[in-house]
Amino acid sequence: MVSSQSSAANKNLTGKPLKKHLYLSISPPNPVLNDNLELEFSDVFGPIPEANSGEASNVVFDEPPVVYSRSHSLVGPSSFDSSSLKLNKLTLRETEDSIDLVECLEESIKEDDEFSGNDETDSDKALEEVSGVVGIEDFEVLKVVGQGAFGKVFQVRKKDTSEIYAMKVMRKDKIVEKNHAEYMKAERDILTKIDHPFIVQLKYSFQTKYRLYLVLDFINGGHLFFQLYHQGLFREDLARVYTAEIVSAVSHLHEKGIMHRDLKPENILMDTDGHVMVTDFGLAKEFEENTRSNSMCGTTEYMAPEIVKGKGHDKAADWWSVGILLYEMLTGKPPFLGNKQKIQQRIVKDKIKLPKFLSTEAHALLKGLLQKEPERRLGSGPSGAEEIKKHKWFKGINWKKLEAREVQPSFKPEVSGRHCIANFDKCWTDMSVLDSPASSPTSDLKANPFTNFTYVRPPPSFLHQSTSTL
Repeated sequence: MVSSQSSAANKNLTGKPLKKHLYLSISPPNPVLNDNLELEFSDVFGPIPEANSGEASNVVFDEPPVVYSRSHSLVGPSSFDSSSLKLNKLTLRETEDSIDLVECLEESIKEDDEFSGNDETDSDKALEEVSGVVGIEDFEVLKVVGQGAFGKVFQVRKKDTSEIYAMKVMRKDKIVEKNHAEYMKAERDILTKIDHPFIVQLKYSFQTKYRLYLVLDFINGGHLFFQLYHQGLFREDLARVYTAEIVSAVSHLHEKGIMHRDLKPENILMDTDGHVMVTDFGLAKEFEENTRSNSMCGTTEYMAPEIVKGKGHDKAADWWSVGILLYEMLTGKPPFLGNKQKIQQRIVKDKIKLPKFLSTEAHALLKGLLQKEPERRLGSGPSGAEEIKKHKWFKGINWKKLEAREVQPSFKPEVSGRHCIANFDKCWTDMSVLDSPASSPTSDLKANPFTNFTYVRPPPSFLHQSTSTL
């Protein structure tokens, strides 16, 4: 059991009992989704209810509320299905019009004939001198497991090792069109510098004439948001472990000179052992101490006041987001709700009302993390994350054991094996694995903004090998 043991947790704000499974229907609508469609919250869950009153943020919740709506985009996974998955052997082959999937018979695979010269000329291969180290011909695609602004995320199998990975495929023409080439290059560069037990690792990156490819750990326990959404809220002891793992991950990023800037439940996955894994570095930025960024970025509910005000922000903005995450884990929803404009106004002006059912230690930590002035925020002092790790709410956490993955969360997601896709929504996994057409962003190789994109992660040292088996 993950939700609060208090009997109050089983009632909503009207005092009426809540039925056990009345959270939200998370099955996608019946019509077949267009491959190029980007889903918003309302597309999957229906229209977002308007706040009844501008005073909603001033309510003190004596009882744990259940999440009913969010203003930002998300898709939660469908009901768990532990039936065995029959995998087709499909191989990627890129052309100007699409990424075609060629069904391969085991007894008659001719990889050299299949991929030699079909999709790239000699000049195309000049995109990177090391492009032959790893490429699309080294992977078999299994399923679509996600979709973003620039392309799709596939579940893939590497042919020579049979390892399962997530492959993020991004169209160059869309990236260049949106002027996001530097963001994409920064995401790849940042991922090569990260090595932490609670952060998704980049294993390979490469490019072809039309697309960029990031091959990452395949984490199939579902998003933290889905588990939170399904359970309603977490007990403090479980939220403490999740928050400690997130704090450890963010601390590692800051030590590497990296701000994440988009910490939210949708960007925190759960592995088969129940540990959290921070992902999605599309808005991450490298920084230098005593410097500030002026970008307006992130997801509204989790934005720090200094980002909303556009007066410059630093790594302290991540600690605000951690505070919002903790508040949501413990209460079932973020502290500031409404439409985008109202949320921004409330972030800057409103005081956060802390529910009485939380412990005094949780109150103290939330107050420290959710200081509106970044210089006063917990974690922004000279000792950085150590201020947070030494907080009395984390008194029972052994940080060395935690980072060795020896502290086991009391909840584990239902996963039937490393191929399991039950925790991904069927609106993705039922989607056609054929990619959408893509034109080349430029024929001038000298103007290619993605030089030196190829990467192969070195083998881990003995001391850094993960204890998790996916």
